[in-house]
Amino acid sequence: MSRREIREHIFKLLFLLEFYNGDELNEQAERYLDEVEGAVPTEEEAAYIRERFHKIEAQITELDQILTGAATGWKPSRMSKVDLAILRLAVYEMKIDEEIPVKVAINEAVELAKKFGGDDSPAFVNGVLAKLAD
Repeated sequence: MSRREIREHIFKLLFLLEFYNGDELNEQAERYLDEVEGAVPTEEEAAYIRERFHKIEAQITELDQILTGAATGWKPSRMSKVDLAILRLAVYEMKIDEEIPVKVAINEAVELAKKFGGDDSPAFVNGVLAKLAD
């Protein structure tokens, strides 16, 4: 499974944060991983996806504070749920995960926005992340 596919699975799990919490969130995350269509992650990949998801989940408050500072006039509560999940993942990759170059994190976030977001999502995501990259 490619890094892009793994990132997409993490994004989809982060999207669940807007609808579930606690044990129900964990149950839905496991259900998602059990029922993945297309390229099914190996046990090792699924473990990586789970670990990454939970690391990001644990940092949501910090990530949202960073987003609030970068997205002038846009609080996380006003952002589309898709854009918010993409931005949380990208900010985590840019600010916390030292393995992923900033340009790669931005590019991958824009690609996710093109695939899952609305018409304005790629430009919005790129604009917010460009502010953080400076």
